[in-house]
Amino acid sequence: MKKMIPVLVALVLIAVVVVVAFGGKISDKYSYGTEVADLDAYFGGGLAEGGADGELAIVLQDEVLEDRAVVFENHIYFELETVKEYLNDRFFLSEEEQLMLYTRAEDTLEVKFGERSFSDGDGVHETGYVICRQQGEKIYFAEEFLHDFADFSCERFEKHVQLYTEWGVRQTYEVSRDTQVRVKGGIKSPILKELAKGEKVEFLEEMETWSRVKTSDSLIGYVENKYLTNLSSELEKPVTTRQPEEIPSLQMEGKVCLGWHSIGGVGGNDTLDAMLEEGQGLNVIAPTWFSLTDNEGNFRSFASEQYVKRAHDRGLKVWGVWDNFNYRNETGSEVSTYQVLSSTEKRKALETAIINTSLELGLDGVNLDFEELTADAGKYYVQFIRELSVLTRANNLILSVDNYMPNSGNTFYRLDVQGEFADYVILMGYDEHWHGCKDPGSVASIGFVTDGIEKALEKVPAQKLVNALPFYTILWKTEGTEVTDSYVTLNNMDDFLARMGKEPAWDEETCQYYAEWESGDALYQIWIEDEASLKTKLNVMGAHKLGGVAVWRLGYGTKGAWNLVKMFGDL
Repeated sequence: MKKMIPVLVALVLIAVVVVVAFGGKISDKYSYGTEVADLDAYFGGGLAEGGADGELAIVLQDEVLEDRAVVFENHIYFELETVKEYLNDRFFLSEEEQLMLYTRAEDTLEVKFGERSFSDGDGVHETGYVICRQQGEKIYFAEEFLHDFADFSCERFEKHVQLYTEWGVRQTYEVSRDTQVRVKGGIKSPILKELAKGEKVEFLEEMETWSRVKTSDSLIGYVENKYLTNLSSELEKPVTTRQPEEIPSLQMEGKVCLGWHSIGGVGGNDTLDAMLEEGQGLNVIAPTWFSLTDNEGNFRSFASEQYVKRAHDRGLKVWGVWDNFNYRNETGSEVSTYQVLSSTEKRKALETAIINTSLELGLDGVNLDFEELTADAGKYYVQFIRELSVLTRANNLILSVDNYMPNSGNTFYRLDVQGEFADYVILMGYDEHWHGCKDPGSVASIGFVTDGIEKALEKVPAQKLVNALPFYTILWKTEGTEVTDSYVTLNNMDDFLARMGKEPAWDEETCQYYAEWESGDALYQIWIEDEASLKTKLNVMGAHKLGGVAVWRLGYGTKGAWNLVKMFGDL
């Protein structure tokens, strides 16, 4: 028996060790983790300490953004892209000129990078802090300055700022006992913050045993459901710091019925009476008088004050057309729209010249027809429209802007901005297939027109939207792999078909008459614009309650086609 005692003792000791070890593992498994989360790492690193300059994380509503704010001279700054994405996308930056612009209904605010003042229509205003600054390749705006341009609240904490741009009903829980907010839903997850009994947290999302919450200092994490009690709701009070603003619009009485008058020289003004004999139902005539001639913003003019007086005597408004391509086509001289519009000095000079010329001639409006823009010129063109609208509005001139049908390749023309600042946005409702494209097809099928109108209406109020009709079509000739084309105008169509000896058939898909024939080795195809196809388009325009119709161009139409335009205008 004595010999067994040491053995028994050893076995007991082994058992104790096993029990202790096993119990320790069980205890460790079910005990709460005590690791405290590194807030710098939690927000992604590199953040400011206290009031020091550096980065701050951004919590927008209940989401931590990838974007960062920075601290400079104890002021919070947001990066330009953050401002445009979440606060206000109207700010215009010219990095080359170190200049920020913001156009309102009656003026354009200007501030140079690094300055502590800005200028607008009322003069120069001091702020006491840098408004706009460049740091490396990034451009930042002072949060304090932005409150006049966006409704938002901003609260700063040690590592982050909390932004709210929307307000509604906020639900909160009371904590029933001392506990912790953890990074994730699990007792081993690092602790974001200690919570005291009675403290309130905002309820964001409930899971089986944990809920996602936000603390009073905007840390978003998880608390066990068993420690949350007394759910309550409160209506948040919106922050309204933005200065009330509305861009007024000059609108004609009734619908716009516009005809473009293509004028290739001063002598073309003498054709006004002949064009108006054809163009019954018009209330606006738009002569193509002005075209950019160089990279400084100068333009040539075929304008005639007498023409304007004669048109007014006939009861017509006159909107002068400014384009960026006719002089180039006439002379072969290259003109860079980008170089003109990307310079604030040149852009403003052009705007002033347009206004002065319009007033001297007694014009009623300005029609912009800037085509073939490159994407890099887009933002300058949009700012040009904003700035020009301030001047046209102040001088009682209607501003209309011509556009391609919207597609993914021309979004930089920004129909949404045009719809806000211009008085009328005109769709060139043709060129589905165009002269020289080597792809036979309709100039303006009903599907193409309908789709363009509906896309534009997502950006432009219906009363501002005008759709332009083609009073022409294209005859396509395919010979082997070679495709050529020629124009046939509405007023020549019947004679053309008679000479060809062809009887076209109605095509339901395009809502146009279609004809094709062979001659020798060539295939000829034509999708015909006539009164039937135009009536279908005008029905779509009427159903969408558009603000008007335009026609390219005077000299191409028939009495029946113009009567349809008049009927649309009378709706």
